[in-house]
Amino acid sequence: MIPHNNSIVDAVCLADFELLAREKMSHMAYEYVSGGAADEITLRANRDAFDRLRLRPRVLIDVSKLDTRVNLFGHELPFPILLAPTAFNRLAHPDGELATAHGAGAAGATLIVSTLATTSIEEIAAVAKTPLWFQLYVQRDRAFTRDLVQRAENAGCRALCVTVDTPVSGARNRGARTRFVLPPGMSAANFAAIPSAQSADDLILHEQSIYSTLLDPTLTWKDIDWLIAFARVPVLLKGILNADDAEQAVRAGVAGLIVSNHGARNLDTLPATMDALPEIVARVAGRVPLLLDGGIRRGTDVLKAIAAGAKAVLIGRPYLYGLAAAGAGGVTRVVNILRREFEMAMALTGRTTIASIDRSVLWEK
Repeated sequence: MIPHNNSIVDAVCLADFELLAREKMSHMAYEYVSGGAADEITLRANRDAFDRLRLRPRVLIDVSKLDTRVNLFGHELPFPILLAPTAFNRLAHPDGELATAHGAGAAGATLIVSTLATTSIEEIAAVAKTPLWFQLYVQRDRAFTRDLVQRAENAGCRALCVTVDTPVSGARNRGARTRFVLPPGMSAANFAAIPSAQSADDLILHEQSIYSTLLDPTLTWKDIDWLIAFARVPVLLKGILNADDAEQAVRAGVAGLIVSNHGARNLDTLPATMDALPEIVARVAGRVPLLLDGGIRRGTDVLKAIAAGAKAVLIGRPYLYGLAAAGAGGVTRVVNILRREFEMAMALTGRTTIASIDRSVLWEK
């Protein structure tokens, strides 16, 4: 536990940043970021799944050189940790996504920019020093959606992550209790042409309707076919938990899948992503790369996810806590701590390359 009111130099693990962030964020903002759906059973499960797994180390192996590089869609990443798309970064820090991009760049990490950013994709791309991907919420207005995809591509985004698990928002009770609404002067910047989407307050479930102006409940596989047909970058589907959906996605021609339960923010009592991963790994059988998010807090978690078949992992809340605690520097420090812990875990289990991390590193008896 870090001392009260100390700075990020005293934060030694990702959990420390949540304590610092809670002191700096408004109650409404903290509850929005940290909360899960309903009773938060899945939120806890995402962590519990990692905690249950034990590691099987090998000793007397030369680990003086570690190679953490991973290739995704023809591009080499220095390590298999990406920053997941998170909405409304200015809730955490006045500089919002610009600080996130600066922090990601200083750490050498790829940032996946959210459709619901409080800064436009063009402005974020202008300051980015490392690759960007773009997360897409398909809009009812398909012409606007096509234009948004093309804006992201023109800004240099190297992949398109289509969120497919959110036709409606979940029962986010914490947000409802705080009557979540974007503060004055803050908006979903990529939606400047759609005034009705600017408040974004209907992301929290209210009594009137389960539907939102920002989410399209009519989205189907034919829309994925439509996106793949015109996208100039690899298309990934984010929010896959069912192996049947994974199979259909591969057959549809997607470039990759993100095994995700939306940070446990939509449907409660879903399985942890790590519990869902093995069945999807078996079904996909290496045809496309699998990424995983949900509950990553330690370098050992990254190692376990890769051992179980993920190509890389995404973190969300941890870097938002870093952002809230110290802006760009907080984001950088969060990534650097996690990367360092991952390297420690590799060395201490006798794995020197990403390719050498397989299920044999998991203590499965």
